[in-house]
Amino acid sequence: MAIAEVTVIPIGTASTSLSSYVADLQRVLEQQSNIQYTLTSMSTIIEGSLDDIFIAIRAIHEAPFQTDAQRVSTSIKIDDRRDKASSSAQKLRSVQEKL
Repeated sequence: MAIAEVTVIPIGTASTSLSSYVADLQRVLEQQSNIQYTLTSMSTIIEGSLDDIFIAIRAIHEAPFQTDAQRVSTSIKIDDRRDKASSSAQKLRSVQEKL
């Protein structure tokens, strides 16, 4: 399973507030299959197969264009570990064990 950290920033909107866009993106993610996601204060973490993650990222990248955004900047960071099973929870447990 891969883990992606995604930040979608709509540009050219009427307001500097982005919370309504973030809420829209979370609703889009609810409709995606075969992924798990977690909203953080600065990004969204998506877990699943790489193919399913890319489908979800494409969907949330497109979402701001459906409202009033004229430009969208999406940043993606992917951790695709293939030597053993991995998840966000497992990564956090590993650090906690070392503290």
